[in-house]
Formats: sequence, C-alpha cells, structure tokens
Amino acid sequence: MTAYQSVQKYLDSIHLPRKDSHKGENGKLLLIGGSELFHAASAWSLSIASRIVDMVFYSSVPENNALIVEAKKHFWDGVVVPRGDVESYLKEADCVLIGPGMTRDEKTTELTNTLLQKYPTKKWVIDAGALQMVNPSLLTSSMIITPHHQEFLRVFGVEVTNEKVMQAQSKKYGNVVILVKGPTDYVVSGDQLVSFEGGNEGMTKGGTGDVLAGLVAALYCTNEAFSSAVVGSFLNKKAGEALYASVGPFFNATDLVGQLPKTMAEILVSSS
Repeated sequence: MTAYQSVQKYLDSIHLPRKDSHKGENGKLLLIGGSELFHAASAWSLSIASRIVDMVFYSSVPENNALIVEAKKHFWDGVVVPRGDVESYLKEADCVLIGPGMTRDEKTTELTNTLLQKYPTKKWVIDAGALQMVNPSLLTSSMIITPHHQEFLRVFGVEVTNEKVMQAQSKKYGNVVILVKGPTDYVVSGDQLVSFEGGNEGMTKGGTGDVLAGLVAALYCTNEAFSSAVVGSFLNKKAGEALYASVGPFFNATDLVGQLPKTMAEILVSSS
C-alpha cells in the first residue's frame, strides 16, 4: 500500500473552508509557547497556523510577545495574549497548542499540567517542552502528542520498539492520539494505527517539528484528532519532499512554512 492509499480516507475527511464561510468559522487556535531561551520555535508554529485558521491567539513570555510584534512591525497574523489572560482565550479557542519553544523547567511543568487538569476535554496538541514535562496520567482522547523516539521514552518510560508498544501506551493513557515522528511516522490511538515513510535529511533542521505541531493544531481546530495528526504528518513530509526536489537538503523551517500552503493546495484542494 502506498503512502497516499494509507491516508486517502483521512485526506478526504478534512474540512476545507466553505466559499460562503464567515470569519471565525474556520478555526481559532491558541498557541502557548516560547521562552526566554527559545524565540523562533513558537513563531514557526504561529506562521503556519495563521495560514490555515481564521485566528491565532499567541501567548508567550513578555520578551517573545514583544519580538513577535516587532518582527511583524504591525502584527496582522494574530492576537498577542499576555500569559495572565490565557485562560479567557483558551475558552474561546477551538484548539490549544502548547509547548513549542518552552523549556524543561518548573514553570512549564506547572503551566502545562495545571491547564490540562483544568480543561481535560479541550482539544489539545502537546509538543516539545510541554510534552517533555507532561504528567501522562492527564492525557485524554481529545489530546494529540507529538513525540520523537526520545521524547516517547521520556514521557512513557518505555522505548519505541514496535507498533504494539505505541498502541499499549495510547490505551493506557485514555486513547490519546500519539504522532511518533521519524523517517517513518506513526499515528496511533488505541487500536487505530497508520504509518508511512517520507521526508528526507533536510527535515532534521531545527524548527521543522514546530512547523508540524502548528500544522496539526490548525487542522485539529475544525477536524477530528486522528485525521488531523495523520494528514498533518503526511503533508509535512510531502512539503519536505517538494523542497528536496528543488534544493536538495538545503532548506530550513522557514522554507517549509512557505512550501506547505502550496503542498496543501495541490493535495487537499485540487482533489476535493
């Protein structure tokens, strides 16, 4: 079975904006990320998400909030939210992405686990720093986590040796959707499993995982969890392959953000 065949039904299930849709109907995403140490990671997630959903609420540490506004000169691609106001925007958002650019520390641990415990039925995508500090007992079926193999070991305490290990951990923790990243990506939730190869060595660059997290979270605003993880992973790989065809491995996360809308139009829109 080809990669296209394994994901076709999930591609077909993705909701595209209706021609008669109004502002706000195509998704609102809250992005909680960044730190004094990492500035770019959450910006890559923001950049791709703002191309897909109608509104991104961006909440980082004060330094990053200021950098985002300055980088855009006039910030048109979303709303910058102080951390103290994050819960009011969380209630409005269709999905919350937490973790890109967050550090492994006590602040991240407290913020992540407090919010997950308080809003267990919210649509969540948990990535990077938040994922590495999450209490797995708080995971639910409305959450998507995006570990590479080392993060999987950190979260669950077991190595990814086969598909059964991934499925067992998903079942143990509420049928959480797990997107395991690598040369072969796996998306599992309970007994559901989809896997496909793809990508290339250019996608080892820092930030490509942050782009993926932003893409998956944006899709999850208006779609169900498993399809969002499968389609996001597939599109990310295909965009990387398109870049490789033109520049080889010499591209970065910003290039990936620029390519993804073209790949999405080719795969999602042209086939609809």
